[in-house]
Amino acid sequence: MPGQTSNSNEKKSPFHEGEIAAQNRLGVAEKMEKFARKVVRPYMPDQHREFFAELPILYVGHVDEEGWPWATAVTGKSGFLKTPSKTTLQLDTMPIQSDPLFKGLQNGRKLGFLGLDAQSRRRNRLNGFIENVTEGGFEVSVDQSFGNCPQYIQTRNYNFVREPGAVGSLAARDDFLDIDEDTAAFIEGADTFFVSSSVASEPDDRTSGVDMSHRGGRPGFVKVVSNTLTIPDYTGNFHFNTIGNFLINPKAGLLFINYGTGDMLQMTGRVEILWEDPAYEHFQGAERAWTFTLERGMWLKDALPIRFEFGEMSLNSLLTGNWQEAEAQKAADDLKNQWRNYKVIDAIEESNSVRSIYLQADDDAGLLSFKSGQFLTVQLPGVNSTIPLIRTYTLSSSPLDKSYRISVKRDGVASSYLHDELNVGDVLIARAPSGAFVFDPQEAKPAVLLAGGIGITPMVSMMRDALQDGFRNRNLRQVTLIHSAKSSGDRAFFEEIGELTRQAGGQFAYASLLSSIGVNEKLGVDYHAEGRVTEDLLRQLATETSAEYYLCGPASFMSSLYNLLRNLGVKDRDIHAEAFGPASLVRIPDEGQAQPSSTPAEEALVSFSKSGVELLWRKEDGNLLDFAEKHGLIPAYGCRNGACGSCAVSIKSGAVSYCDPPTAGPAEDQALLCCAKPEEGAGDLILDL
Repeated sequence: MPGQTSNSNEKKSPFHEGEIAAQNRLGVAEKMEKFARKVVRPYMPDQHREFFAELPILYVGHVDEEGWPWATAVTGKSGFLKTPSKTTLQLDTMPIQSDPLFKGLQNGRKLGFLGLDAQSRRRNRLNGFIENVTEGGFEVSVDQSFGNCPQYIQTRNYNFVREPGAVGSLAARDDFLDIDEDTAAFIEGADTFFVSSSVASEPDDRTSGVDMSHRGGRPGFVKVVSNTLTIPDYTGNFHFNTIGNFLINPKAGLLFINYGTGDMLQMTGRVEILWEDPAYEHFQGAERAWTFTLERGMWLKDALPIRFEFGEMSLNSLLTGNWQEAEAQKAADDLKNQWRNYKVIDAIEESNSVRSIYLQADDDAGLLSFKSGQFLTVQLPGVNSTIPLIRTYTLSSSPLDKSYRISVKRDGVASSYLHDELNVGDVLIARAPSGAFVFDPQEAKPAVLLAGGIGITPMVSMMRDALQDGFRNRNLRQVTLIHSAKSSGDRAFFEEIGELTRQAGGQFAYASLLSSIGVNEKLGVDYHAEGRVTEDLLRQLATETSAEYYLCGPASFMSSLYNLLRNLGVKDRDIHAEAFGPASLVRIPDEGQAQPSSTPAEEALVSFSKSGVELLWRKEDGNLLDFAEKHGLIPAYGCRNGACGSCAVSIKSGAVSYCDPPTAGPAEDQALLCCAKPEEGAGDLILDL
């Protein structure tokens, strides 16, 4: 619980030792110390006083005589919360008599409050102690007041079904020591709950007392097994009020509300924090997790005179997962080295020559997570042959999207099949996403994305990733995209990228270059510049000398821009390039940059064990994929450049050498045929092919 920031308390930390310990785990303690001293006040600012005065409901945390925390809510018509002064909150209401809070209203007792406007998503916190209790309400003296970011809050509209204070016709209290099936189902269907936590209350220590907080997510974000709840912890404001309290006093009070009936589910129990645990490894958005094991609980039926109607989900919530999806992700992870079936759920024409195909897993396992910039290796029917075609297509969706999207340019037999033959409802066979051309949305350096033609596909994924991750973590990476296309008819994703740029609020810049301009196309509206990427254009649009550069496009495009960037002084390590086939770069290493060592043999005896073929390989035979094909074998392959991993085979004896390390990263007992050669001094090479 953040503490006082008055001059008399200048040297005291705004946080207690538990909060500081949690912050230190993430390396943000010093930053949060400075920030909290500015925003945590021992009084309510006028804006907060006006906010509380309009609320119809206030969430309250308290601790009972036995030291167990509880969470509840009190209601009233707008104006039932008054602030006679900056340091006093007056509540003209009382909890119902069956609520544990009713017995806890004693002078000097510390309470935590959360004011949340479910219509606007605004929320503010207040902590203090009871100064006076009357028949119709109580007054609280403020220890501290501070705002909260409106994350993971689902909007709801409200109405009163009876006068506040009137007892509901169905009012009843049902106590329990075990969570039954109906209660578990209710919890697992919730998108919101409230949590109360505490540390030992010291009268003169503003860092002690009770905190009341909100937790939100998609339905299914709380898992119930027997009497234990498992709850993901998402990125928040880094105060760690709740988690910090748990480190000192691992107990919590939980409140779930049935918004349609006014029932309150209150529980108190013990907590365990899961800092690094496989339990939440596959849960999208979970930074950590915690478990709550029930001590005792109660249903307060028809306790609230207010009802809420669901509005819309928070975008923060939509960017997270739930436990059902986490289990599916785990199942998918077990299948990551296998071919799987994916169902086509949609197909959209992005331009005259580019078609986007949306995919969902066609089994009980989920979609494997991936990094923006990676690709899918797909298996397509062979033409006039029973041997399938293996191709790689970059994902243009974000890792946080709920489906895979590949965007394919019509160019050859395989892509023509995807354009002309593949329909919604059909199945596409693919391996797990892979590739080393990846983007880090949390990198501090600005990113400059340079795309030519269909090279736009990984860049769209990167921009979507940057925007979604930035929104979730409140730290949006600066991105500039320059895309060169022949004409507006050939150009894909113009509208989508424009919308992403608008949503980024100045952190994204986008320039569309066209070689051929239509008669009615206007500069600044339909395109941003004519021609190709030049040095002058780069200097104009990409002014950050410390940026990371990402290149994807045809071979000539990649090569010319790489050389241009190196001539401008950009370091080789700051230039990332897609590495498929002939478009891969011949790089100029930075001064002092270590070069990979490689010792291919002059000649070696190579055996393909499954085929029963034994041949003498010589240096002039090239890589092992070419060598195998020359002698009638038909290995699987995709990129022919070490990027996709499709040509990996097991090594039964011997070893291989790579002149350039493959980006696909084969296992130690595997060889990527397309870029491997027998290794000098390793003896005969036996491959499982």
